[in-house]
Amino acid sequence: MAEDTGAPRATAAADGGVAVGRPARPAFLSSELDPTVFDEGFLRQLERLLLLMRAPVRGGLKGGRRSVKRGQSVEFADYRDYTLGDDLRQLDWNVYARLERLFVKLFVEEEDVTVSLLIDASASMASGRPEKLLFAKRAAAALGYIGLASEDRVAVSALGGRVARRQVALRGSGRVFRLLSVLSGIRAAPGPSDLLSAARHAAAQLTGRGLVVLISDLLDPSADRVLRELAATGSELVVLHVLSPEELDPPLEGDLRLVDAETGDAVDVTLDLATLDAYRDRLAAWQADLADLAAKRRATYVPLATDTPLADLVFAELRRRRVLG
Repeated sequence: MAEDTGAPRATAAADGGVAVGRPARPAFLSSELDPTVFDEGFLRQLERLLLLMRAPVRGGLKGGRRSVKRGQSVEFADYRDYTLGDDLRQLDWNVYARLERLFVKLFVEEEDVTVSLLIDASASMASGRPEKLLFAKRAAAALGYIGLASEDRVAVSALGGRVARRQVALRGSGRVFRLLSVLSGIRAAPGPSDLLSAARHAAAQLTGRGLVVLISDLLDPSADRVLRELAATGSELVVLHVLSPEELDPPLEGDLRLVDAETGDAVDVTLDLATLDAYRDRLAAWQADLADLAAKRRATYVPLATDTPLADLVFAELRRRRVLG
């Protein structure tokens, strides 16, 4: 998978030579995500946060996370006995002067991981006020920028139909406009979808251990299997379960025909107080079952309404649940 780091690029100069420099930073990104939500001040606040992982990580590049390995950094970790072939520059001569034994200094090595943002782009995500897909993209943008600011790699996948469309991995806070552009381009896929097949496709594209964030309404018969299989990838899983206020508390009554947003199937129902109470009870039980499944798989389950302010989600809810710190 290619990686976009925001490194300087060569461009043709007016005199026919080559000028090297960073791409011009646009004053704003013409999209539904920026600049009204992600202005300069909000981005600065996001930079103070870190996506948390339960265990140390192994990564391919130097980054901002503590690794399970010992290496070169400014943070001392431990000593071990000197063995032939060790770097003499790592010997602690002060200890040798006191104990007359050779010890090598060990340091914590910090490395990066890949933060994979899996966004459900099925037709049902296009419903709701506020729209579920728009909320999902804004949440992904905030989490993605936190990852970029922490020198993690960030990859976005749109789960639509039966496949996952994975974008190039980004690295570095300078890639925030590219991230927002990618997210803005995600549209709900028309017709029936298969969230399990799309999630399996996304899982097959994961490389190494990292952090996987699934943002979905989970309105799929195989939602429980989706959670199980993503949790089994070895990456740490966070599930943001997004539902609209109308789905959480339907403002409906009387004789109605409900039409499936993906299949077009319709069912006639009569909604009265008893029916609505039964619906809310089943919804609460469903969310409780998903939370229990996530806990058993060492995943984090976060139920959300799409009218949750983004600042409350990032600075309150996700910090309370130890997704961010």
